[in-house]
Amino acid sequence: MDFEAALDASLQRLHDEGRYRTFIDIERRQGQFPHAVWTKPDGSQKDITVWCGNDYLGMGQHPVVLAAMHEALEATGAGSGGTRNISGTTVYHKRLEAEIADLHGKEGALVFTSAYIANDATLSTLRAIFPGLIIYSDALNHASMIEGVRRGGGEKRIFRHNDVAHLRALLAADDPAAPKLIAFESIYSMDGDFGPIAEICDLAAEFGALTYIDEVHAVGMYGPRGAGVAERDGQMGRIDIINGTLAKAYGVFGGYIAASAKMVDAVRSYAPGFIFTTSLPPAVAAGAAASVRFLKGEGGQALRARHQTQASILKLRLKGMGLPIIDHGSHIVPVHVGNPHHCKLISDMLLENHGIYVQPINFPTVPRGTERLRFTPSPVHGPKDVEALVHAMDALWSHCALNRAEAVA
Repeated sequence: MDFEAALDASLQRLHDEGRYRTFIDIERRQGQFPHAVWTKPDGSQKDITVWCGNDYLGMGQHPVVLAAMHEALEATGAGSGGTRNISGTTVYHKRLEAEIADLHGKEGALVFTSAYIANDATLSTLRAIFPGLIIYSDALNHASMIEGVRRGGGEKRIFRHNDVAHLRALLAADDPAAPKLIAFESIYSMDGDFGPIAEICDLAAEFGALTYIDEVHAVGMYGPRGAGVAERDGQMGRIDIINGTLAKAYGVFGGYIAASAKMVDAVRSYAPGFIFTTSLPPAVAAGAAASVRFLKGEGGQALRARHQTQASILKLRLKGMGLPIIDHGSHIVPVHVGNPHHCKLISDMLLENHGIYVQPINFPTVPRGTERLRFTPSPVHGPKDVEALVHAMDALWSHCALNRAEAVA
């Protein structure tokens, strides 16, 4: 086989389809988020405003988080030194898991190197713990959940997105004695829509199924203490396993599950993705714990309120220009483009001509024909930032001769 030719052909296909991914070299400046510096391929630099970051609340720059990380770094050094089982469990990891368990009202928590690994490792391991387990998975679940379900083997059922009636039919068709688990998300990040948590929990109770929820785009963001949409809706106690991230609203790094002490102990003991992975650096664990702790309190409540206001303002302004906004009431602001080449073109022009950084979202992250720009406003995007974005989008939409349409409800 001509391996070089195969590589060339594979990469060219991505270019031809308009979905070749490029990395933008940006440098965040402490205390200036969401403003950053873009280093262009020719080495020159340009000041930009980041509109697609997942540091939703700016906690990656928060003094409380930085102080905790500095303290732990000075006390312990850089790395953890091993897996959790071999010298990699420190007081900082234990404190972080205690903070997370308290956040979600669970007996225990387990920290992973990312929420992706937490989903993959946990879902793929549950069938070793519960032989014959049937997993019912929402059709739009994150790739990490899909991979975890696939790698675990065994029976799976895919229910239509947020379709509780279809889920009920699938549950009813299976052996009542078979162990069952329903896996879904609280916020689906590409459209920003919410999962029907209460209705799914009702079905789980009726059919004796476990519940597994991914709250990655909701932790820190929703609920009185930032525990997510399940907390906001009063359903958190009905969820058996909660997956979350420390790398978005909490602004640091890592992922986790929160569950009963026995469930956490079983996953800890069986999941290769946890057992054989070096643990988070102590400084990272310390910063994450400080962020979780802070966002539980009044400071977090104020940031969450400000964040929702900013998202509402941006959606209102973009809708006012007739742009096709996908609005399901969450903090995520997707603008439907529907063509990968146009999506990439607008993204490039926003960056080069207006100093606005937003990545195009193309296939396979979203289905073909639904390509979009996804904006993530934060409490620290000021009025001038919003104004600049709105005027740039107005100009580029006309320049690219794209249709203006009613907002998508």
